[in-house]
Amino acid sequence: MTTHTTDPNPSTASTASGGDASPHRRDHNLWPGVTCADALAIRRWLAALGFDEGICVLDDDEATVHHSEMLWPEGGRVMVSSAEKSDPTFAVPVGGGSCYVVCDDPDAVLARATALGARVLRPMEETDYGSRGFSIADTEGNRWSFGTYSG
Repeated sequence: MTTHTTDPNPSTASTASGGDASPHRRDHNLWPGVTCADALAIRRWLAALGFDEGICVLDDDEATVHHSEMLWPEGGRVMVSSAEKSDPTFAVPVGGGSCYVVCDDPDAVLARATALGARVLRPMEETDYGSRGFSIADTEGNRWSFGTYSG
């Protein structure tokens, strides 16, 4: 496997005088979203996996999630919503989500995932690009990868 990298941030390119500009890239937040048949159950599953519960906007039926956020303690978040919501603009097929979560201790996350009965898609491994990580599926089929690689 060959890994290619491209830095899209022009501030890190070499300057005309031959010196280097700042070698640090400033990333902004990226919030992936998953659409679920039972968004409340997936929120509970993610909480047991180690996410913190963020905002949750329910419909009057107290079961349909219009918008919610689950926060990863080490940074980042994912939006979780119900497939039945009235505005499907950003809905993806149930089970069609895929997220990568950077974590310092993937072994602890895998232990929690195993206790939850998560289906392991890729066992814990050391990669040739310097990450230790694994991939699982939640109860609706969304894919979650956890690893130490942070770019």
